[in-house]
Amino acid sequence: MSTIFSKIVNGEIPCYKIAENDNFLAFLDIFPIAKGHVLVIPKKETDYLFDLEDQDLSELILFSKTVAAGLKNAIPCRKVGVAVLGLEVAHAHIHLIPLNSESDINFLKPKLKFSSGEFVEIAAKISKEII
Repeated sequence: MSTIFSKIVNGEIPCYKIAENDNFLAFLDIFPIAKGHVLVIPKKETDYLFDLEDQDLSELILFSKTVAAGLKNAIPCRKVGVAVLGLEVAHAHIHLIPLNSESDINFLKPKLKFSSGEFVEIAAKISKEII
């Protein structure tokens, strides 16, 4: 069974890409709880983050760290929060969310809405900051 994230990896569904390498992909969440809300996924479909092989999990965290550094430079915030929920999509993923207060990471609050152009602009701004 192919998840929506696998379809994004395979190019069947477009995304607002932030960064990519052979094993991982980072892109904007299209239902963000904060401006710059990024999802980081392994390209290999695995339902549960902690079912990843140790090496893959380590590399995913390091890839996320690089993306988080670019995110913090692009979107002014005190820190970049990390959340792992994984209940909505059966494909391991990490949420990276710009934080200025703890309430910024509340997934129950209304999702923000951006135009396609705004998403493109946000993605380009973050992408540019990734070293």
